[in-house]
Amino acid sequence: MKEAREFRVVFALAATVVIWASAFAGIRAGLEGYSPGHLALLRFLVASGLLAIYAVVTRMSLPAWRDLPAVLVGGFLGFTVYHVGLSFGEVTVESGPASVLIASVPVFTAILAVVFLRERLGTLGWIGTGLSFFGVVLISTGEAGTLALEPGALPILLAAISEAMFFVFQKPYLDKYGSLRFTTYAIWGGTLFMLIFAPGLAAAVVEAPLAATVSVVYLGIFPTVIAYLALAYAFARMPASNAVSFLYLVPALAFLIAWLWLGEVPTLLSIVGGVVVLAGVIIVNSRRP
Repeated sequence: MKEAREFRVVFALAATVVIWASAFAGIRAGLEGYSPGHLALLRFLVASGLLAIYAVVTRMSLPAWRDLPAVLVGGFLGFTVYHVGLSFGEVTVESGPASVLIASVPVFTAILAVVFLRERLGTLGWIGTGLSFFGVVLISTGEAGTLALEPGALPILLAAISEAMFFVFQKPYLDKYGSLRFTTYAIWGGTLFMLIFAPGLAAAVVEAPLAATVSVVYLGIFPTVIAYLALAYAFARMPASNAVSFLYLVPALAFLIAWLWLGEVPTLLSIVGGVVVLAGVIIVNSRRP
């Protein structure tokens, strides 16, 4: 029984990493036909619609009234700020610096988990976290040739901090409602805040290339619904600092997908960085929670 549960957790984390690694290409393709605000809103309208159908079919109960503020705060932090900031940031920021900024999410999450959830990261945990972040720096340096940042990177940094806050904030509500229900509530809440981008969306859908629209729909189904639910499932069953360490694998796998799919051959420094990232994740998860 224990082995089966651990396998399901690992499978959920692996699915999250693979799907989120593919999201970079999806966002890039979607921005060919949509503005950052329209892309984020359309993506979450698709996700919210699918989850609404599922909620009706399964007769999912609604959250308690007293928890509605928490749902809205979680949706704002984990979905509105993160995805809008990432969409706007990727318009101007190169992939290397952007990867480093997003890879800071596990670092912020580990620190916040220690402060607010009283998790003990320990020496090995801090060493593994620092090593993984260093590996992401190597990958980004190898691909971009520089780590110089521009003002457009600020939305991505804000997105990373906001996502880390959400990962820690959601922990007690995952215990109360379960991963599926609370993540669904939070996605609905985040979509409400994104409605400020609604003006002009219908016209954008009509004018956008089909490939861009398909990319946004893909983002709404897989990186949003499936990946977030899988990650929430893992978060509910292991310490947040452990689960989030797996997200360091996303940049490394993103380069691998680009290599196999788009023919973009990574540099030797990027390959070394990928190995370092993997070593850091192994160290973090080799410690006793």
